[in-house]
Amino acid sequence: MTSSIVDIADAGARVRAAVGTAVVGRERTVRLALAAVLAGGHVLLEDVPGLGKTLLARGLAAALGLDFARVQCTPDQQPADLTGSFLFDPVEREFTFRAGPVFTGLLLADEINRTPPKTQSALLEAMQERQVTVEGRTFPLPRPFHVLATANPVEYEGTYPLPEAQLDRFLLRLDIGYPPADEEVEVLRRRLSRQSEDAVVERVVDTEALLNLQKGIEQVPVDDDVLRYCVDLARATRTHPAVEVGASPRGSQALLLVARALAVLDGRGYVLPEDVKECAVPALAHRLTLSAETWSTGTTATQVVTDLLATVPGPPSSR
Repeated sequence: MTSSIVDIADAGARVRAAVGTAVVGRERTVRLALAAVLAGGHVLLEDVPGLGKTLLARGLAAALGLDFARVQCTPDQQPADLTGSFLFDPVEREFTFRAGPVFTGLLLADEINRTPPKTQSALLEAMQERQVTVEGRTFPLPRPFHVLATANPVEYEGTYPLPEAQLDRFLLRLDIGYPPADEEVEVLRRRLSRQSEDAVVERVVDTEALLNLQKGIEQVPVDDDVLRYCVDLARATRTHPAVEVGASPRGSQALLLVARALAVLDGRGYVLPEDVKECAVPALAHRLTLSAETWSTGTTATQVVTDLLATVPGPPSSR
């Protein structure tokens, strides 16, 4: 059963409210993360420790009714630690497959940049193909399946930079940022009130309902002028003087998919240029490779995309 626009907008509002009972503030981050999940994608949360990245992931999984698994990535991690492996069963006298933590609804890969390239490759197959291959045998992952990974951008010892191919598989890269003083006080107040470290988030939908929400978003048409705007933004990154390698067509597709989900969350069955602009930085910045000269000036990929939003003409926003 495919959900209607009204149903999706209502469910989205209730999911955000449920997550908001645990995550103070951060409405924009929660909204974009939810849009990415509704669009069928994965999210990379890149920020300093202690800002609630794990709490956001747990809250989102709980509200969406997804099975949740957390993996603490380490430099000695092996692919089998994620995918699972074949173990000998002395009773049956045969090798049987024991599924790893990747067989879940939402996988939190904590500090993903600490895991070595071989393990990152195993996760890449899971993210792109929704399957894992172990000793020549392929096992499909449950549907829906989403990865929410975290990375610490200020610590480099013992880390492995994510390859561009894997960064490209994340639909969005988000940050959380330090909370304002009033919100930080509210964090402390809620911790005292619940008298426990764990925050409980109410389930709003189940996995079947989530699949129906995702199907409903896939039914939303997008005007050609908005499609062209997504392409123009992605193409502009490829000719920008500060960029060595720009966004691929997967970048323009990310703009389209997330913008469509944002429109539906607002109760609209059509996409506006403002929806594309809202997700442009999270959808494109992590896909850019800046030139060495640009790094030396302190310019960031976020600044590049922001500049393009100001210079690339978009279609009229009226409908």
